[in-house]
Amino acid sequence: MQDFIFYLKIGWTHIISWDALDHLLFMLALASIYLLRDWKRVLVLITAFTIGHSLTLVLSVYDLVTINARWVEFLIPCTIIATALFNLWRGQQEKRRIRFNYAIALFFGLVHGLGFANTIRFMLADQQQIGIPLLGFNAGLELGQLLVVTAILVTGQVLVQLRLPRNWWVWGTGLLAIGWAGIFAIRRFP
Repeated sequence: MQDFIFYLKIGWTHIISWDALDHLLFMLALASIYLLRDWKRVLVLITAFTIGHSLTLVLSVYDLVTINARWVEFLIPCTIIATALFNLWRGQQEKRRIRFNYAIALFFGLVHGLGFANTIRFMLADQQQIGIPLLGFNAGLELGQLLVVTAILVTGQVLVQLRLPRNWWVWGTGLLAIGWAGIFAIRRFP
């Protein structure tokens, strides 16, 4: 149980930290097109991201996937930019586009998982079983994402109810994510 809680805290701080600004920006880009009433869709969306993230971590721990860390650090802000651009471009939600958003979250979760893969690989290298630590990490990651996404959904809902046009909220958050991620991408270009 101690391993579970130890890795749960690591997963939590992996998201709830200014060091995780790239993940926070990704969550902003991904979730800001939704309002509070869409919480079920968003739950599926962030779970898809966590599944992709987890899959990459497992593959990395077993040395089945290795990618140059400098490229991964560059690709992470690129996923933020791509997600925000897609949401700005897409306009009204359509079912097939919503399904495409799930695919984006899963695929980009794979990329983001690679960003933490080297760290967790070294942490788990001495352990015989990775199941409990990985489950703890993913539980912390999911809880952290739930908190972040809830804050995004509530903020969007409140602003829209205060008569801020919804498209202003989406465009504002999208442009914020693009701008900040663009700076990261330029700085991290290999």
